[in-house]
Amino acid sequence: MSNWQQLVQAVEPLQDLELDADLVRDLEQPGQQPGHQSGHQVPERVAHPVHFYTPTFKSYQTSEIKSCGKNAWPAVSVTGSECKLQCDHCKAAILEPMIPARTPEALWRVVNELIDDGAQGLLLTGGSNHRNEVEYAPYYETIRRIKDSHPEFRIAAHAALMDENAAFAMADAGVDVAMMDVIGAQETITNVYHLRRSVDDFEATLENLVRTSMRVVPHIVIGLHYGRMLGEWRALEIIQRHLPDAVVLVVVMPFYAPEKKPFVTPDSSDVGRFFQSARQALPDTSLLLGCARPPGESRMQIDTYAVMAGLDGIAHPADGAVELAARLGRKVRVTPACCSIVVGDEVMAVQDASDGLELDIDTILREEARRRAGVRGIGIPVVSASGPRTGIPA
Repeated sequence: MSNWQQLVQAVEPLQDLELDADLVRDLEQPGQQPGHQSGHQVPERVAHPVHFYTPTFKSYQTSEIKSCGKNAWPAVSVTGSECKLQCDHCKAAILEPMIPARTPEALWRVVNELIDDGAQGLLLTGGSNHRNEVEYAPYYETIRRIKDSHPEFRIAAHAALMDENAAFAMADAGVDVAMMDVIGAQETITNVYHLRRSVDDFEATLENLVRTSMRVVPHIVIGLHYGRMLGEWRALEIIQRHLPDAVVLVVVMPFYAPEKKPFVTPDSSDVGRFFQSARQALPDTSLLLGCARPPGESRMQIDTYAVMAGLDGIAHPADGAVELAARLGRKVRVTPACCSIVVGDEVMAVQDASDGLELDIDTILREEARRRAGVRGIGIPVVSASGPRTGIPA
């Protein structure tokens, strides 16, 4: 048994977790992964502090956190719930709970209401046309007006596919963060997205975005091809060529997939090996594990591998992940992003790494012991993308 496997056994929530022993050894003694050489070694773990974004402080939360009732990062769709693509993993259902703003006038009204209600920013998105383009052009004048009137209000937009002119128009309008999914397999584009575009179109969009003044945070959806790994490594190579501000990795959660085209749950070991490849390929780029990933034991395995692989941030970590990171010698910071955060974790991924509360292993274990004994522990300040807000002392 490797030293890291022994450390996992010391973390109570992870004691019975089944892990891939070969993968754990590879992560503990990093080298080149066969078949996907990148030319980089994984940096020392102490050089990569890990930042946990969590609404509750998980196992060591012992006092209620104020101001958790409002969403600081709401999602607004310029098409309401409509999308032409009807991708197999989504079927446009992800748009349904979002706030509709189907005209520029509606967007102005919605944003001002959100600001009055305490929002710090928003995710701007919408359904795609048949070319996987979100038709934002009619909204850019209003976005510019919003940014001129409320310069501290952050806007992150899902870019979909766009040419150079559209990318610069989005930046000129004042969008702060541009996000897109990078897909590396033509079969996935054709079969899952029902799209007549190419992998080169996705790379061209990323290239266009990184040339603007916007912060660019592409996503790789692991297992997007019906739960199988297909184009992820090519997507990683594309990102490697253009070096955005941060990268968000998520694992497919096809809640809305049709019965005729079922998705399987991606193998956690395969996900962990991809984390290893991503860290090797992007040693100096912030890597964040986003909120979307399968529940239960798979989530615990995935989060364990993410900590071991040296990812920089994990949103909503599974129980035991924070303690494991500390036991592995990683510097641990925690942001209780309770008002969360459709897009807040992506925006935070490119913030100053000093945001949040730094915890050591002694503090984590002490607070865990207090929690089990039913004793209130330390007061935890609520920290958002704009800095500390409020907290309740013990």
